[in-house]
Amino acid sequence: MKTISNTPSKWRCNPLNDYLFYKVMGEKGDEVQLLGFLNAVLGRTGEDRFTSVEILENKTFTPQTIGDKSVTFDIRAVLQDKTRVNVEVQLRNQHNMDKRSLYYWGKEYVTSIKEGEDYLELPDVIAINIVDFDYLPSRNFHTCFHLREDRERNIILTNSLEIHFINMVKYHKGLRSGSKAMLNELLFADPLIRWLAWFDEDSPPELIAEVKKMDSAIVAAADRLGELLANEDVVRFYDMRFKAMCDWTSAQNYATKTGYAEGHAAGLADGHAEGLAAGLAEGMEAEKLEIARKMKVAGLPSAEIAVFTGLSPEAINKLSSE
Repeated sequence: MKTISNTPSKWRCNPLNDYLFYKVMGEKGDEVQLLGFLNAVLGRTGEDRFTSVEILENKTFTPQTIGDKSVTFDIRAVLQDKTRVNVEVQLRNQHNMDKRSLYYWGKEYVTSIKEGEDYLELPDVIAINIVDFDYLPSRNFHTCFHLREDRERNIILTNSLEIHFINMVKYHKGLRSGSKAMLNELLFADPLIRWLAWFDEDSPPELIAEVKKMDSAIVAAADRLGELLANEDVVRFYDMRFKAMCDWTSAQNYATKTGYAEGHAAGLADGHAEGLAAGLAEGMEAEKLEIARKMKVAGLPSAEIAVFTGLSPEAINKLSSE
């Protein structure tokens, strides 16, 4: 993923930047491309295709929210049969994808009826997660889950729960292992492959041109993307989002590498188990402080920093932001 400041116009940004994905697919006026994508994910073709979608909840973004890695850019929509859909992109593995997806599915489900209404009014809810890390041991890049009986797998308790994961890492591996002829066949046969090719920032121009010829909804998405990138504020927010995500990743890497390495070295120098434990503790404390400082520089609120690092609000407030 790359930043686009001062970049030649021929360069293609990353459509899976969560902020940019929301702007292309999740605002009023984006119905054509969102509907095309949803039909592709759900395998709806021909007369079985959904023909209309209502996009819910336009969000307002500020520099503060764009820089906050915890802010969500999920897309909420209602299909013509009243099925609700929640779409989210996750580019970094925060090791909570199962519970996170269930939370957003559950939130959409339970808030769909008002107090006193019949449970029969609860709609089906579909959660779609696009992840750019290798999540789930399945061989397939696209997995889908329902509530099934353990021994008789053909028995589904309810269609109300449907959760999809689209694994971009496995998608890339599949592309590399296949021939060009196989790719062309897949593009023709599977609309979702066409969408993933368009979402992939590393797809060559000729591939992008090919999928646009095949799918008018992708043309609509590409046109919308072009409009957005002509807006200086959108480009600035894209860059801010990119940098916020990089800062978050750097902090996580620091936590997993530096703290342990410093503590282990200090313990070995002491030559005793007690010294190792003390060194580890010292290294972990230094690592917490450094992570907290970076998060503070990134503009994250002190309360969130405290939850992530375990430091007290007083200790966080004393940190220099320089």
